[in-house]
Amino acid sequence: MAKKQTIKVESFEIVLYSQNSEDYISLTDMARFKNAETTGLVISHWLSTRYTVEFMGLWEKMNNPLFNVTEFSNIKNESGSNGFVLSSRQWIEKTNAVGIISKPGRYGSGTFAHKDIAFEFGSWISPEFKYYLIKEYQRLKEDENQRLNLEWNLQRTLAKVNYRIHTDAIKEKIIPLEITPLQASTIYASEADLLNVALFGKTAAQWRAGNPEVDGNVRDAATLEQLVVLSNMESINAVLIHQGLPQGERLRQLNAIAITQLKSLLGNKQIAKLK
Repeated sequence: MAKKQTIKVESFEIVLYSQNSEDYISLTDMARFKNAETTGLVISHWLSTRYTVEFMGLWEKMNNPLFNVTEFSNIKNESGSNGFVLSSRQWIEKTNAVGIISKPGRYGSGTFAHKDIAFEFGSWISPEFKYYLIKEYQRLKEDENQRLNLEWNLQRTLAKVNYRIHTDAIKEKIIPLEITPLQASTIYASEADLLNVALFGKTAAQWRAGNPEVDGNVRDAATLEQLVVLSNMESINAVLIHQGLPQGERLRQLNAIAITQLKSLLGNKQIAKLK
């Protein structure tokens, strides 16, 4: 997508546009510095010199695979001779050049050239003009880089904030709350529901009642981290049963274990790779 910009050199406003990461500068605007009334002739006189033809041909050979080398050779042989005149349109049409472009429309009508070529044109206009042209162009690029760095840092900061919001939301949703005294005193019909309450904060029946539109049960909807903790809790619960701990005490211990392990697993890179 093309982007229009302007710089000011010696009080002359010069249009630039960027396309496909390449910058083109208006030769027409630059030519006004030498003769505001006949900008086309200024450009044509510059193009007609043998040095310019050789430079333009070299640039095209290095950057344009479709450059018509045969026509370029013919133009080169004629350049420097009496009466030789070359316009930008002739150069483009005969050689299929891309370094110079005639552009009508919203980016300013006239002749544009790749920055490498525009700087050479600036040398022909005057050393002083070229110096200020390059300085203003560099200033523009530095301003762009500073703005891009600012935007990048802003995006990076926002990404960090959003990531923190995301992880906090995950923790709030996945990590269970501590068991209430009422839950601890309740006798659960099965050890499976004891684990459900310790990990999910509710029994299977309570989960189904709260999620009537979801297929499966509470464990089908569990995350990978929750399933890992659930597997650990099943083994630990078996040990606690053998130790003769009452159901309420086991529920408190299992709930504390679920909270600790889930906090650890949510930041585990190996678990993330399994998803």
